[in-house]
Amino acid sequence: MGAGKRGLVSVAVAVVCAVTVLGAAGSASAAPSPTPTASPTPASSPASTPGASAAPVTTKDLEAVRKKLDELYHDAAVATDAYNAAEEKADEQSAAIVALAKKIVKGQEKLAELKKRAGAAAAAQYRTGGLPDEAQLMLSDNPTQFLDGAGRVIQGQRATKGLIAEMTRTQEDLEQYAADASAQWDKLEANRKAKATAKKKVQKQIKAAEELESKLEKEEKERLAKLEQEAAYQAQTAWLDSGILDEIQGEASEQGKKAVAYATAQLGKPYEWGAEGPGSYDCSGLTSQAWADAGTAIPRTSQEQWKQLQHVDVEDMRPGDLIIYNSDASHVAMYIGDGAIIHAPRPGRTVTIAGAGSMPILAVVRPDA
Repeated sequence: MGAGKRGLVSVAVAVVCAVTVLGAAGSASAAPSPTPTASPTPASSPASTPGASAAPVTTKDLEAVRKKLDELYHDAAVATDAYNAAEEKADEQSAAIVALAKKIVKGQEKLAELKKRAGAAAAAQYRTGGLPDEAQLMLSDNPTQFLDGAGRVIQGQRATKGLIAEMTRTQEDLEQYAADASAQWDKLEANRKAKATAKKKVQKQIKAAEELESKLEKEEKERLAKLEQEAAYQAQTAWLDSGILDEIQGEASEQGKKAVAYATAQLGKPYEWGAEGPGSYDCSGLTSQAWADAGTAIPRTSQEQWKQLQHVDVEDMRPGDLIIYNSDASHVAMYIGDGAIIHAPRPGRTVTIAGAGSMPILAVVRPDA
């Protein structure tokens, strides 16, 4: 076996080691389309600075804070989706590397067996002295017996040719497996860097939001919470006033009921970006796990759920369907009926029930279409 072929063993070992490294390293890809627009850098809080003679914080000031927090948490959600997509791809790539490593090992074993058989055939030929058939016929004491044996020799030669061809194919397969493993590793390494970038962005946006909120006094935080509730209430009221609820009459499928039951059981658990339970969830972690529990695997991120699952009209939605929010599909919730949803809202919040129209609806998708 030449140096190039010997190198295949090293590749097999390398790809197996690479998979081990994945436990510590991340991976990622660019955020799936639609691409969110950049948000401005967080402005200074209109709230008073500790130690300064503070003027009363007006409702207008708090409304500005609310909008800024929405922007920061929105961008954190987009970055979280990118992180989650990268993690999902990393799992797929690591599984592919493991499969290729197994193929390389099996290919090496097969090649060793083929070489053993080829060696046995060569040894048999050596025992006959390597003489051509004509010479063996002339030297044979029993020409008839030789001719009978000659037929078997021809069959053996054909088998040897087949053996050589199989060895060649096996070597070619090993080379392809090695090339595929190398390509998968390159993708994994690139995604690891992209995932790290997405993680930094998530942390940056959340930190900025937390710092902004930390500058508010207790009374101001309470007023801010009321503003958030009022904004959600007004959006929900406008949605209901459209008469849409009179048109939504769909009944949950059996799988949909299971998904809703799972999501409902998570009420009160904290939001955590990148989390898929059981102790905490992000928005798409909750919906994907609920449907996994119901027996249907769906994409991990809200953007991929929007892209890959069947779209249905809002009037046709039924409990268990997923509502995708915002123009960039950055948030997802589960419809549970009567105009309500269950979702994991954002950092600092818990899994909760809210109005289906409290946020701008992009689409409704059905996992069990």
